[in-house]
Parts: sequence; structure tokens; C-alpha cells
Amino acid sequence: MSDSAQQAKAQKKAYDEACKRVLSERGIMAHILKACTEEFKDCDLQDIAQRYIQGEPSISRIAVEPEAISPRIESEQTEDKSGTEGTVYYDIRFHAVAPIDGKRIQLIINLEAQNDFNPGYPLLKRAVYYCGRMISSQYGTVFVKSHYEKIQKVYSIWICTMPTKKWEYNISSYQLIEKHLIGHTQAEWSHYDLINIVLVCLGSKSHKQLKGILRLLNMLLLDNISSQEKQKLLEKEFDVTMTPHLEKGVAAMCNLSEGIERRVELRGRKLGEEVGEKRGELRGRKIGEKIGQERGEKTGRKALSVLLQKLMQEGRKEDVDRVLQDDEYQEQLLREYHLK
Repeated sequence: MSDSAQQAKAQKKAYDEACKRVLSERGIMAHILKACTEEFKDCDLQDIAQRYIQGEPSISRIAVEPEAISPRIESEQTEDKSGTEGTVYYDIRFHAVAPIDGKRIQLIINLEAQNDFNPGYPLLKRAVYYCGRMISSQYGTVFVKSHYEKIQKVYSIWICTMPTKKWEYNISSYQLIEKHLIGHTQAEWSHYDLINIVLVCLGSKSHKQLKGILRLLNMLLLDNISSQEKQKLLEKEFDVTMTPHLEKGVAAMCNLSEGIERRVELRGRKLGEEVGEKRGELRGRKIGEKIGQERGEKTGRKALSVLLQKLMQEGRKEDVDRVLQDDEYQEQLLREYHLK
């Protein structure tokens, strides 16, 4: 791998880490939970941030190998590992309690920042897998033996920054539903309401054209504005407290994105110059061929004119007629008279 490629890879990794750091801020997570979950839609943002989000969110570390030692951040394990399945890392994972019917229920929430909307497999299937792992990993920690009643609901929320055009500015939820094949007896909702996937798709518009969570996330993750302006908007418009953690993350993300943009611009300029040179060479070749052809035709016409004059002077009228009708004979006489 070239130095520039390594630098680009390192810069992208640093940008991704800064993005996770920003999204893991309580004030930002509160907005996401309020907009994307049924449990928190009627809750106050400050209550979600200060009362309902439990402990410190865990931010994943990329392992060198699947068998690498499990990373721990703020005492929360951010990976699930099994001998046959390898290792899966979550971008952000945290616990929350939700006030439902006067009771508090425990939730496990996974938050993913996803740039590649078509990574070679259906993104939803990966999200389903993540939810399945969050459910199965509760055995031995949340419940043991046959105490399945203790299983906690899991959310996997995916912030997709570069979806396809038709998916831009969509927020879609996927969950288990009850469908009656025969009869109408209903099971208790909470017994199977254990998995929920949410896709939050951003796009290319300015945040000024958007509302709600799409406006917040588009401004925070995609808009090409300064770190200072983003911090100002977070505080004044979205009532997000600027902690040192968040301030550092926003600044790093803005600085890194500027570096990436500059590199892309330089690469594009270089590519444009190369393409321009190739086009110029091709165009020059075509022009040269045209000029050469024109010069050749002009020289040929002049040589033929001299040949015809000589034949006329020598009284070879029949040869004149033959030269005009027979190309091979014309070539032969041109060589004989040293005109070619």
C-alpha cells in the first residue's frame, strides 16, 4: 500500500472514530432516541439524556484480528464473541431505561454510523444479525437457565450518511409483528416486542432544508460548515450542552473532513489533468493525422500534376489517360520519374 493510501486509510479511521465520539454524546443520543423509538417519543430530551440513558456509552475499537482480546471501554464490553461466529464489534452500545405504563423497562441500544449503503450485502440483514447477537449475548449476564422473561429489548439504529437517492431522508423501522393465520387470540405485545431496527437515511441537502432529527444529523455529520458554527447550532437550536467531549469530537470531525475534501479535490484535479492530457494527445494526434493527410494529398496532387505535364510534353497521351484510370500504373510512373 502506498504512503498516500495509508494516510487516507488512517484519516478515514480517525474521522470514523470522531463521528462515533460525537454520536455517543448523551445530548445527541437523546435526540436520536426521541425521534426513533416508541419508548422515548413523549419524553423530555433532558430526561432522556440525564435520567434514562444509563452509565457511559461504549465506543468500539477495531480489532486487528477477529481473535483479538475483547476491548473494554468504560467497563462495558463492546463485542460479542463465539468460537464459531468470530467477533462482531458495535460502533456504540449503551443501556437505557424506558418509562412504560409506570414501570421502567431495560433496553440495550446499538447505534451505528454507516457510510456505505451498499457494502455487498443487504444492510438490513446485518442489522438483524446485530440484534440477534445482542439478544443471545444476554444469556449468562441478563438471564440464566430458562428465565427468558428477563430478556431485554434491543434496538439497532443505523445512521446512513450516503444512502442511494431513493432512500435519502427516510426513517424506517422494522420489528416483529403478530399475524393471525387461524383465530384471533392476541399475545402480550411485550412478549415479542424485543427487536427493533431503525434506518435513518441522510442525504445531500443542506440542514436548512430539513427538520427534526434529519436536520440535526445532516448538520452535524454532513454539512460543510465550521466547527464553531456547528457548536453554536447545537447549543442554540437543538439545546445540546457542549461538553469538552462533544466539542473535541466536532472539531476533530470538521478538521478531518476538510483534509479528506482537500485530498479528494487534489486527486480529482490530478485525474482531470491526466484525462485532459490524454484527450489533448488524442486530439493532437487526430489534428496531426489530418494535417499529414492534407499535406500528403497536396504533395500527391502536385506530383501527379508534374507527371501529367511531362507525359503531355513527351506526347504520351495514352499514358495520360491510363494514369488517370489505373492507380497502380500511376504509382509506377511516379517512381520512374522520381516524383515519389
